[in-house]
Amino acid sequence: MVITEVTTSPPSRKASRPVRRQQLIDATIVVLARKGYSALTVADVAKTAGLSVGIINFHFESKEKLLAACLTCLAEEYYRNWQSALAAPGASVAEKLQLVILGDFNDKIFTPDKLAAWIAFWGETQGRPIYTEICSAYDEERAKTVGSLCEKIIREGGYKLTPATVMRALESLGDGLWLGVAAGNSHAKLTINAAQARMALQATLVSFFPKHFQS
Repeated sequence: MVITEVTTSPPSRKASRPVRRQQLIDATIVVLARKGYSALTVADVAKTAGLSVGIINFHFESKEKLLAACLTCLAEEYYRNWQSALAAPGASVAEKLQLVILGDFNDKIFTPDKLAAWIAFWGETQGRPIYTEICSAYDEERAKTVGSLCEKIIREGGYKLTPATVMRALESLGDGLWLGVAAGNSHAKLTINAAQARMALQATLVSFFPKHFQS
């Protein structure tokens, strides 16, 4: 993945506590994207945010708590994104499933820095325990929701499919496409972008539920 040197906007000296915390979390995402989980330092985050190390210690007490807050922020943003898709007014069950699944490539949550930060938590040994602690409940709710939507569509269309199997296939494909986009930035043969990823997900929905979706 190609990551450019990025710094957050110059902070106000009188920023409120929530604003200051968000500035530090945004800077942490940038540093995670550039250096990864294990190489990240509080000093790097402070420099990127244009703040002192003391400010980080004041708001988060430790690097571990800063990283936990960063992952919580990413997880909550991701949760709100697919919940918003689920709540689309007037949408059919099939349309809700499509919005939820393709929403993984929404520009609000799918940026190079956020993608790299997620992969840092997923892929590095030190990041896995914190990911499991913070995200397992979110992941379980997402799986149940997608499974329920699949079950309703299968019933409507009379498809000979198992909801849990379809859910796992869709969710695994989404995760794999996130990794594929990241790898594609550094390996030309694996190049895929967000638009192509959405097309792959749409094609999969068509394959499973041809009565409900079109290419």
